[in-house]
Amino acid sequence: MTWLEQLQSDSLNGTKRLAALLDPDDLPSGRAWYALIDRIEASPVTDIFIGGSLLIRNNVSDMMQSIRERFSGKITIFPGSPDQVISGADAVLFLSVISGRNPDLLIGRHVESAMRIRRLRIETIPTGYLLIGDGPLTTAAYMSQSMPIPSAKPEIAVATAVAGEMLGLRVMFVDAGSGASQPVPLKAIASIRNQTTCPLIVGGGLNDAPSIEAAWQAGADLVVIGSAIENKPEDLNWLPNPAAFQSRGLADTWS
Repeated sequence: MTWLEQLQSDSLNGTKRLAALLDPDDLPSGRAWYALIDRIEASPVTDIFIGGSLLIRNNVSDMMQSIRERFSGKITIFPGSPDQVISGADAVLFLSVISGRNPDLLIGRHVESAMRIRRLRIETIPTGYLLIGDGPLTTAAYMSQSMPIPSAKPEIAVATAVAGEMLGLRVMFVDAGSGASQPVPLKAIASIRNQTTCPLIVGGGLNDAPSIEAAWQAGADLVVIGSAIENKPEDLNWLPNPAAFQSRGLADTWS
């Protein structure tokens, strides 16, 4: 089963997933790096996403090798630039920032990376990326040169996600952005879930177990955690277990 087929199956079955987002520029090195991977492997994390906005360190290939050796789950590239697409991953999210109007992130970067990805033979996931939030300015908003959809306007987020699905995008990734002070509103998550059929990934501003579980409950199929792990990499015991989470069908209460 491909990466996308597995996520689609999990979405239909109500099986939740939890991803650790590892930014090459914000991680420890040496023994501390290997210890972090071992803690992630021992935690409830089901997936690892690799990617970042800047890529100051040129060490993505080394990261991939060590993660593959020590982590048994799926590894997905969440690229901030074409240079971050390397071999060894299970899939790459081919991101279109559909919440913004920056042509470089709607088609420009895709043209730059398309043949590279094809040569590497990595499963490519056409993904609609939506930034939602009201400030302060996040790294994702600054680097993408795009304005997030206001939190109080879930109808715009829904219409954007529906348009993306109509255009053929296979997954929606709704993000508050790295360093966000508040997560994506639950109403926006539930509204997108109720109006689209593709798998839904949610990230940004999720810093504790209740907020992760609330995102799952609202309709997220896969929740991504980045800054919360970077800020306290020595303690992952707080992460909730997606295998123990039982959806109670409460997403409609947020719509």
